[in-house]
Amino acid sequence: MCLAIPSKIVQLKDNNTAVVDTMGVRRQVSLDLLQEEVSVGDYVLIHVGFAIRKLDEEEAIKTLKLFEEIFEEELLEEVGYDDSK
Repeated sequence: MCLAIPSKIVQLKDNNTAVVDTMGVRRQVSLDLLQEEVSVGDYVLIHVGFAIRKLDEEEAIKTLKLFEEIFEEELLEEVGYDDSK
């Protein structure tokens, strides 16, 4: 199973790479597989170091919010939080 998280382009580099922000973590990725042009501020899906698809900003933000909710629930389960008390 593959998981691709929306990432925001924060810097374009000369060698067809970009620096992206993925939920607060920045890293460099290749743009070689993208069919569309991208700019700083655009959202893309990243898989194994490659941007594979440009996303609509609204779709990307909705997806990121869902990931945050899932991560929060997982964290609460790990620490044994029970909100029924």
